[in-house]
Amino acid sequence: MPSGQRTAASPPITEDEAEAHIHGICFKNGPPKSVGVELEWLVHDLHDPTTAVDPDRLTAAVTAVRGLPIGSALTQEPGGQLELSSLPAGSLTACVETTSTELAAVRGTLREHGLGLEGSGLDPWQPPRRLLDHPRYCAMESYFDRAGAAGRIMMGSSASVQVCLDAGTEEPGPFSIGRRWLLAHLLGAVLVGAFANSPLREGRPTGWRSTRQAVWADLDAERTNAPAAGPDPRTAWALYALDAPVLCVRPGNGNGNGNRNRNGERHRDQPWAVPPAGLTFRDWVRTKSPRPPGTADLDYHLTTLFPPVRPHGHLELRMIDAQSGDDGWIVPLAVTMALFDDAAASEVAYRAVKPLADTAGTAPAPRNPLWRTAARLGLTDPELQSTAATCFGAALEALPRLGASTRIQAAVAEFTDRYVLRGRCPADDVLDVHTCKESNT
Repeated sequence: MPSGQRTAASPPITEDEAEAHIHGICFKNGPPKSVGVELEWLVHDLHDPTTAVDPDRLTAAVTAVRGLPIGSALTQEPGGQLELSSLPAGSLTACVETTSTELAAVRGTLREHGLGLEGSGLDPWQPPRRLLDHPRYCAMESYFDRAGAAGRIMMGSSASVQVCLDAGTEEPGPFSIGRRWLLAHLLGAVLVGAFANSPLREGRPTGWRSTRQAVWADLDAERTNAPAAGPDPRTAWALYALDAPVLCVRPGNGNGNGNRNRNGERHRDQPWAVPPAGLTFRDWVRTKSPRPPGTADLDYHLTTLFPPVRPHGHLELRMIDAQSGDDGWIVPLAVTMALFDDAAASEVAYRAVKPLADTAGTAPAPRNPLWRTAARLGLTDPELQSTAATCFGAALEALPRLGASTRIQAAVAEFTDRYVLRGRCPADDVLDVHTCKESNT
């Protein structure tokens, strides 16, 4: 845009418009037909994974990876973690095959730089460090620092497997939006326990199987708690979003044309303001201070909300720790999709997890007793283990009906035998190795 040409500001958004906008974009109707996965990885030195990777070396490697001809989006997280976000796929097998091929290319390029990907929910060796100076992350750090160290740990040390599923239909039944929304929050604790994989921090056991989940539970509750349960997820989510605190106010006029000054030039280095504590988006709409918010501000605000299940048109399940090994991520993806997108398996899972609501109580996830037990004990908790065994069994029966490849079925069967049926999770393997090392020193 030529210098001197101003960008016209859009009208400030009203409360009614904001609620209607959220209703319209966060739950897209339609029967389950696509699946995606977002894989976060810690990046480590292949020869000595316990040492921190030099930032310049990491930057060179990431630059090389960005040059790969892959369809998945590749992003870098504040602590240097890499995230590979797949395109939506029409089947589980297609998602796994495409993502595996692209992931192999990423690993190969990193290997040329002496680096590898580590699948762990939390960096087991290094304290958190923020490598990216993007204004978003500077603002997030300032915002979360108000409540302690958890924000920096989450930003700089955590990694996950995020499963993306269609939101569902308006018709009653196992694929209805309300049913899938409820199932996600009850099943979420089972997924936390079954795939817990972050028992160490800075080389020492923390007392949690999923320390990553414990960190999330220590963050700002108003942006990380699950919305209030109810029969109308759209309304619940809209109220939750409008009443959540504003994390940052970007420079510009809020009309979606980027962060530009009055001459249409981008604010490349201007920091994003962190508003006073407690300023909700609803407050911002009402007060119009420090400037009136627009639709683009609301859209950005939604990206700063981090509940365990987040509606982005589709459902994004965010509670699963990153998994070790080249194929470890396949199991949570396959199990979760099977329990949501196969009608028979979904019914079995719903009946299995429904009694867990009594254990959870009225507190929202991830801070209720059920989720805390899952994060601390994994599947050593008898109730969670029994429920997980039922759900994994249903998933195994559903995978052939979903056309899952023999590779996927074998991975889920092996995980079920190795962990679920024995009341274990990947974190228990990590703790066993740590105990063995400690006893030999």
